[in-house]
Amino acid sequence: MRLGVILPLIDIGGDPGVVAEYAQTAEALGYREIGAPDHVLGVNAASRPDWGARNTSADLFHDPFVLFGFLSGICKTAIFSTQVLIVAQRQTVLVAKQAASLDVLSGGRFRLGIGVGWNKVEYVGLNEDFHNRGRRSEEQAEVMKALWAEPHVTFKGRWHTIDDAGINPLPVRRAIPLWYGGHEDVTLRRIAKYGDGWMMLAHPPGDAATAAFDTVRRYAEAEGRVPASIGLEVWTSIGAGSEKDWRAEVAFWKQAGVTHVSLNNTYGRNHHTRMAGRSLAEHLAALRRYRDAVADLL
Repeated sequence: MRLGVILPLIDIGGDPGVVAEYAQTAEALGYREIGAPDHVLGVNAASRPDWGARNTSADLFHDPFVLFGFLSGICKTAIFSTQVLIVAQRQTVLVAKQAASLDVLSGGRFRLGIGVGWNKVEYVGLNEDFHNRGRRSEEQAEVMKALWAEPHVTFKGRWHTIDDAGINPLPVRRAIPLWYGGHEDVTLRRIAKYGDGWMMLAHPPGDAATAAFDTVRRYAEAEGRVPASIGLEVWTSIGAGSEKDWRAEVAFWKQAGVTHVSLNNTYGRNHHTRMAGRSLAEHLAALRRYRDAVADLL
């Protein structure tokens, strides 16, 4: 399994020195991947008293392409991943171009995690349709894969038209790993058809998680694909339990066929528990503690 970490920018901030220290420390400790979430607009919670615990303008999110472009120059081995990029609120061809440029400049160290999102405010602000985002995302996957594979593409779909044109540069391997976040059945079917992996956050270790993995594998087989070719990623945290518990969790995921485990100490929804600390020093200590606890199991 690959051990990764999600940048805790909403805690430590986005100052370049802080981001660099965190990412370089993670890489030096043996974290093989560095992930970052994506939001473009955050609402003013003061004008929305019923907004709840969802992200707001108080939460810092660097643009992931800019962020990883910065980090690719100072981190020499880590793979970068969006977790997840809300692709349907963006222009598809532009995302394909940005992803390809990042892939080339990082030496092929990029995988693109995508999702359809939940924040209608962002879609409105970005002038995209919130209500057909799932259906459009399927065509977006087709367009991006075509643009990454060939220098010239002719495509006529419901939402995209390309007339014998292409992006330059192309990705290092003429493809970029495309991973999906989300848990609806339609998402699992998209993974089976288009995806290289699934970022699964809905289930703790247990029967529900293994059943969901089996569903993706069954759908992949129905699409004529080798089920084992689809990676599986889960998030973990030091926010709950002890070293013994973390080891048991990693052992379960490994037995279940999980390929990527990412430490996300700021995520606290569903069964996930965020860590109590907020400072850079506390987050760096958490990196070391978790890595020391599970390294021999990977």
